Amino acid sequence: MGKASTPTVSAVDLFCGAGGLTRGLIAAGVKVVAGIDIDPDAEHAYTANNGGAKYLQWDVSRKQAKTVAALFPKGGVRLLAGCAPCQPFSNLTNGIKRHEAWDLLTYFGKLVERIRPELVTMENVPELARRGREVFDEFKASLERAGYKYDWRIVNCADYGVPQQRRRLVLLASRLGPIKVPRGRLRKASQWVTVSKAIGDLPPVRSGEVHPKDRLHLSAKLSDLNLRRIRATAHDGGGREGWPEELLLECHKRETGGRYTSIYGRMAWDSPAPTMTTLCHNLGSGRFGHPEQDRAISLREASLLQGFPRDYSFWPEKSKTNRSAVARLIGNAVPPPLAEALGGTLVRHARKHKPKARSSK
Repeated sequence: MGKASTPTVSAVDLFCGAGGLTRGLIAAGVKVVAGIDIDPDAEHAYTANNGGAKYLQWDVSRKQAKTVAALFPKGGVRLLAGCAPCQPFSNLTNGIKRHEAWDLLTYFGKLVERIRPELVTMENVPELARRGREVFDEFKASLERAGYKYDWRIVNCADYGVPQQRRRLVLLASRLGPIKVPRGRLRKASQWVTVSKAIGDLPPVRSGEVHPKDRLHLSAKLSDLNLRRIRATAHDGGGREGWPEELLLECHKRETGGRYTSIYGRMAWDSPAPTMTTLCHNLGSGRFGHPEQDRAISLREASLLQGFPRDYSFWPEKSKTNRSAVARLIGNAVPPPLAEALGGTLVRHARKHKPKARSSK
């Protein structure tokens, strides 16, 4: 007897952004047929790097489930994947009232109930399990109503080969059988990918300069005051501890100023980077200073620290790079190495639990 055929896992990526989740799923053997996002700035990054997956600039909350379901090919295993916008749950958001963007996760759950794909993956910020507990509980309840087994865990992306300390809530769900979120293979700090390994070989650039061979290797131009600040910051992980008083912000001089010690700091060569945010190109928005050069990290460095390949294109070649838009795309992305680990688990799960033929209804 010949070997049984291996089912193809086909995915639709909701809230796809620049394509970090799609890129990792493709690397794991998933056939991603479409990415959906409302952001026009994401189209180039998504389509230029993820051949075969089409970009649909949709507000998914205004689309019927049958429209999304029609994107899947006939046969095989369907995966509905997504990272709903996380700003309402983030530590950077002070409000605790229900936010309209929270409803995107609720709508994700409704799509799952109506489409009933064999597999589901969802990624979000850890605060979803605490500050967004009501919404998260609704999402899990929708999975249970639709007959899914699921597992969720808060993971550190560094454990999965991302050169960054980034904690994320990850959920996998299946109608084929029990499933578990995979544990990272690099769980010891000595195994983590460091800043040095990720960006240490990039050519130097100055503040406000663009490298002639890589238009994404550009650093925001610093003001004279911020240039003095970064020059006064010790190399390789230094902060504002040694600054003279005239360089300190007024908020730093108050008793509560010690809460944000990473602001204006430099990264350390031999550690993973801090979490890449949508303001990762801004020196004053975190520990986003280069370990030894007097500047904030470049957009290319930020993308590498997020786990993207070095040749990933984020902006059309013939257009002037929109630094803020690219930083937002990078900071909001699912790190591809994490996505690849999740995709690998889903592909193996589909092979183990082959689905019965679906009804044509």
